[in-house]
This record gives sequence, C-alpha cells and structure tokens, in this order.
Amino acid sequence: MELIGNRLSQPANIPAPRLEVQHLTRRFGGRAVVDDVSLTIEPGQVTCLLGQSGCGKSTTLRIIAGVDMQDEGKIFVDGKLICDTLYRVPPEGRSIGLMFQDFALFPHLSVADNVGFGLKGARGDKRARVGELLERVAMSRYIDMYPHELSGGEQQRVALARALAPKPRIMLMDEPFSGLDERLRDGIRDETLSLLKEAGAAVLLVTHEPHEAMRMADQIALMRGGRIVQMGAPYNLYNAPVDRAAAGFFSDVNVIGGRVQGALTDTPFGAFLTPGLPDGTQVDIIFRPQHLKIDFDRNGRGPNPTPQDGTPARGVVERARFLGRESLVEFRMDFDGRVLKASVPNVFLPRPGTPLWLTVRRDRCFVFPAQG
Repeated sequence: MELIGNRLSQPANIPAPRLEVQHLTRRFGGRAVVDDVSLTIEPGQVTCLLGQSGCGKSTTLRIIAGVDMQDEGKIFVDGKLICDTLYRVPPEGRSIGLMFQDFALFPHLSVADNVGFGLKGARGDKRARVGELLERVAMSRYIDMYPHELSGGEQQRVALARALAPKPRIMLMDEPFSGLDERLRDGIRDETLSLLKEAGAAVLLVTHEPHEAMRMADQIALMRGGRIVQMGAPYNLYNAPVDRAAAGFFSDVNVIGGRVQGALTDTPFGAFLTPGLPDGTQVDIIFRPQHLKIDFDRNGRGPNPTPQDGTPARGVVERARFLGRESLVEFRMDFDGRVLKASVPNVFLPRPGTPLWLTVRRDRCFVFPAQG
C-alpha cells in the first residue's frame, strides 16, 4: 500500500471500506467528548457503538452525518474524503441515511409522503419506489394513513422505509428501537437488520444496551470517556474483555482478589495462574455468574478439588430468584462475607440459610490488575 496524504491507499483489487473514520476528535469546553476515534465499516456490515450515556456515541454519529463538526480527524466514504477540518461535504451530499429514537416522522404528511420525502425524479418513479419499500416493510395498506394513526412499531417501519428510500450507502441509527414495546423489539430489530444487509448499506448503530449490540452487530466498538477501548466481534468482546469494566458491561460479574506470588495468586477457591505479573501485584479475578458451579454440603464438606474447578469454598444462600430461563442465587461467602452470584438453568431455588459449596471454572476467569 502507498501513503497518500494521511491515508493508506488500497491496492487496486481491494475496494476501500464503505465508511472509514480516522482519529476523530471533538471538544466542548476544552474536554474531549470524542477522543481519537477510528473505525471502518464494509458494505452490509453492522457496527455498534456501545457504551453508557455521555461516552461520545451520539456525537460521533452526528459528526459522521455532517450535523456536527470535528476538531480533528477525517471521514471517508468509499475511499473519498467527505470531511476533515477544512473540507466538508454537506449532509445531503453524503449518501447517508439517518434513523433516530423518536422516528422523526412528519405528522402532517401521509405515510407515502413521509417515505417519499426527499426523493428526486418523476412522480411516478417516486410513487413506485415508495410502494416497493412499504411492501418490503409490510406497510402497504397504511400508505395513505398519518403517523398518529400508527403504533410505535408501525412508525418504526415507516421511518426505516424513509431512510432506505434514497438508497444510502451508509445508515446511521441512534437508539432506534429503545422506544418500542419490548415484545415487539426483537422481531422489528431482526426485520430491520435483514433489510439493511440486503440493501448492502454499511450500518453504524448507537446503543447503550449490550443485548442489542450482541444481537445485531458484526462488530462492536465499546466506548468509554470518548474513546473506543475495545473493538471486535461480539464473541471476542464477551469472552476476551480488555479490562474489568469491559467484562462487567456485558453481564453481572463476580470479583475476588489476591496477590501474585511466583506467577500464582492464592484465593479461597485455590491458586490461579497469573503469569506476566510481577510478584506483589494485587489482582482482581473476574468470573460471570453462569461459571460458578454449585454442589451440596456433605456434613460440612464439599466436593474434592479438581484441576479444572479448583478448590470449593462454602457460602450460605441469601436469596434465590427465578428469572424465567434461569435462576439467580446469591451467596454470602464464609471466607470474607462477600456476596457472589450464581446463575443456574431452569428452576433452582434453595432456601435462604442453606449452606452450599461453590467452585470456579479456571478457563472462564479473567485476571486484571486490581482497580483502586
């Protein structure tokens, strides 16, 4: 590859990414709300910007859409520069579709006029395109109705059809499903994803819900404090988190501590391998509730230690709840009084005060230097 300006050119036989963001930075009052964000998205690929409110997700989206301006960085679409700190293609010239949480339908326009808003060309061609899209989102029979006559899910379908009408190369979506009834959300998300992939659009979706990101994304960019702290396939972020906070973002986690000595950390659950850390380092050992194994108390004794599960530690049940697909049991541990959570498939509801023994799968633990 050859360096052209600040961008590496692609070999002739390898197309440029549909969307490429380089070192995007945006400051407000001297504080970097978006801090050196870089990412690429291919046609038909869905990338989720995931993080807590205020981490810079929506600001990143607005800069790419052209409704906000970065202080540093560049944006390319199909290898062509659309924005840096001097040059800027206006929003309407970027071939980028937008979908927002409130759908932003025009209340005084019919469904057909909402979908056709902004389309250019002959009236008959526009009507045909509107009809085709409404049929794809199963809204043909609502073509002459108005937004106030539709349910939330129906409005979302109309908003999707309107965003797809001009055949955008890139689709930006800011929490588009958060206003929907939970019973409808999964089905509408799946329908939306299918249509966007079929259209070949590169999709950048903003969400604060890990479940939504895991369900929809080909890759997740986890944001914190304006920066992308980890990016990759959902499986990799879940199973190889970069730090304790990243592990805890995707599910509840249990934490026990220890101090490294000779590449091992001794705990009430036995010794854990902690190579690469100097002696004396305080570490957090992280594991998810589903990776705790529960065994019965046998007159004050638990199961025998094993290489896979280590040494059992005793706890007393504080609370047990059935959550539908699983049961969540909270234990007060004998060794230091901390509470650990275990999830068990189906129904398992031991009474409070019941002593049980817990072991931890070694291959499902994460070790990080202790926080604080």
